Amino acid sequence: MKKVLINGANGKMGQAIIKIIEGDYSLGLKIAALRDNGLNECDENVDLVIDFSLPEGATEAFDLAKKNKAAFLTGTTNLPAAFVAKLQEEKEIPVFYSSNVSIGVYQFAQLLKQAIKLYPNYTRKLHEVHHTQKKDAPSGTAKDLAKVVNLATQDITYERIGKTPGTHTFTLISPTGDEEIILTHKALDRVLFAASAVQVAKWLTTQKAGFYNMQAFMESFK
Repeated sequence: MKKVLINGANGKMGQAIIKIIEGDYSLGLKIAALRDNGLNECDENVDLVIDFSLPEGATEAFDLAKKNKAAFLTGTTNLPAAFVAKLQEEKEIPVFYSSNVSIGVYQFAQLLKQAIKLYPNYTRKLHEVHHTQKKDAPSGTAKDLAKVVNLATQDITYERIGKTPGTHTFTLISPTGDEEIILTHKALDRVLFAASAVQVAKWLTTQKAGFYNMQAFMESFK
């Protein structure tokens, strides 16, 4: 069994991930430690650190993973560019980072790539909706999707409503304004993100040292 440390354990994602791991022995994962931001030490050696916290918490969790020579997965959003670059250059442990650890969102991004090829001259709009506790706006996922369709970050529109897990809507408008193509990814339950994160985390423990993202994960099954 791989020993897992959850950083951001009191958050919604942390709680969902804990529930999945503890409910499925066949995953080969065992919760060994629960931490929130401010962690410096861990009394137990771990094989995997999963982080869904805040940028400063992600940095500390990464340092702890390095100390334990453990795999490190983070889905924390709004990470500083310098820290992301550091993750991408990692050579000593397996590291995974994505602003959205969701297989469905990754596939949605591939769909958008095809859409802009089919409608090259159409105006592009991206709108996202998240729950009111979401700290960053626009979301990291929206920023990544905007890059996929060559849309500037400042052109993303967004709302914070109730307990919405996450909705991203991409609209293509014809040059004459008489036609719209609308593509939407709507998360109905936060558990889908947690389930994807656990799948990726399990896979990450089998990889060699280096940096990985959703593309690497998905292409490993081709």
